[in-house]
Amino acid sequence: MGQVPNAHDALPDVIWRKSARSGKQGNCVELAPVRSQGVAVRNSRFPEGPALVFSVAEMSAFLADIKGGAYDDLLGADGVAGVAS
Repeated sequence: MGQVPNAHDALPDVIWRKSARSGKQGNCVELAPVRSQGVAVRNSRFPEGPALVFSVAEMSAFLADIKGGAYDDLLGADGVAGVAS
Protein backbone atom coordinates (compact mmCIF):
# COMPACT_ATOMS: atom_id res chain seq x y z
CA MET A 1 0.00 0.00 0.00
CA GLY A 2 1.13 3.49 -0.74
CA GLN A 3 -0.18 6.94 0.02
CA VAL A 4 -0.38 10.11 -2.02
CA PRO A 5 -0.67 13.36 -0.02
CA ASN A 6 -3.11 15.13 -2.36
CA ALA A 7 -5.33 12.81 -4.39
CA HIS A 8 -6.69 15.62 -6.54
CA ASP A 9 -3.23 16.72 -7.69
CA ALA A 10 -1.37 13.40 -7.61
CA LEU A 11 -4.02 11.44 -9.51
CA PRO A 12 -5.52 13.99 -11.94
CA ASP A 13 -6.55 11.56 -14.68
CA VAL A 14 -8.31 8.88 -12.66
CA ILE A 15 -12.08 8.54 -12.61
CA TRP A 16 -13.38 8.33 -9.06
CA ARG A 17 -16.57 6.51 -8.20
CA LYS A 18 -18.58 5.86 -5.08
CA SER A 19 -21.23 3.34 -4.21
CA ALA A 20 -24.74 3.82 -5.54
CA ARG A 21 -25.78 3.24 -1.91
CA SER A 22 -23.95 6.34 -0.74
CA GLY A 23 -26.03 8.76 1.26
CA LYS A 24 -26.94 12.23 0.10
CA GLN A 25 -24.76 13.73 2.83
CA GLY A 26 -21.66 12.61 0.98
CA ASN A 27 -20.07 10.63 3.80
CA CYS A 28 -18.46 8.16 1.46
CA VAL A 29 -15.25 6.71 0.23
CA GLU A 30 -14.43 6.87 -3.45
CA LEU A 31 -12.38 4.37 -5.41
CA ALA A 32 -10.51 4.71 -8.67
CA PRO A 33 -8.44 2.34 -10.76
CA VAL A 34 -4.86 3.58 -11.00
CA ARG A 35 -3.04 2.34 -14.07
CA SER A 36 -0.20 -0.05 -13.19
CA GLN A 37 -0.63 0.60 -9.45
CA GLY A 38 -3.99 -0.86 -8.40
CA VAL A 39 -6.87 0.93 -6.71
CA ALA A 40 -6.89 4.30 -4.96
CA VAL A 41 -9.25 5.08 -2.08
CA ARG A 42 -10.10 8.58 -0.78
CA ASN A 43 -12.64 10.44 1.34
CA SER A 44 -15.29 11.89 -0.96
CA ARG A 45 -15.76 14.90 1.30
CA PHE A 46 -12.08 15.83 1.08
CA PRO A 47 -10.90 15.16 -2.52
CA GLU A 48 -7.77 17.27 -2.01
CA GLY A 49 -6.77 15.09 0.92
CA PRO A 50 -4.67 11.96 0.88
CA ALA A 51 -5.50 8.76 -0.94
CA LEU A 52 -4.37 5.25 -0.16
CA VAL A 53 -3.27 3.19 -3.16
CA PHE A 54 -3.63 -0.56 -2.86
CA SER A 55 -2.18 -3.13 -5.25
CA VAL A 56 -4.59 -5.37 -7.12
CA ALA A 57 -3.55 -8.26 -4.87
CA GLU A 58 -4.17 -6.23 -1.69
CA MET A 59 -7.60 -5.05 -2.85
CA SER A 60 -8.58 -8.52 -4.03
CA ALA A 61 -7.63 -10.03 -0.66
CA PHE A 62 -9.55 -7.32 1.22
CA LEU A 63 -12.70 -7.80 -0.86
CA ALA A 64 -12.48 -11.59 -0.47
CA ASP A 65 -12.22 -11.15 3.31
CA ILE A 66 -15.24 -8.85 3.34
CA LYS A 67 -17.29 -11.30 1.30
CA GLY A 68 -16.16 -14.11 3.62
CA GLY A 69 -17.30 -12.25 6.73
CA ALA A 70 -13.84 -11.58 8.19
CA TYR A 71 -14.92 -8.15 9.46
CA ASP A 72 -18.45 -8.94 10.57
CA ASP A 73 -17.32 -8.78 14.20
CA LEU A 74 -16.77 -5.04 13.80
CA LEU A 75 -20.53 -4.57 13.64
CA GLY A 76 -22.85 -4.81 16.60
CA ALA A 77 -25.96 -6.94 16.74
CA ASP A 78 -27.93 -4.14 15.09
CA GLY A 79 -25.37 -3.74 12.28
CA VAL A 80 -23.96 -0.47 13.60
CA ALA A 81 -20.18 -0.11 13.75
CA GLY A 82 -18.66 0.33 17.17
CA VAL A 83 -21.49 -1.34 19.08
CA ALA A 84 -20.58 -4.63 20.72
CA SER A 85 -22.93 -7.51 20.14
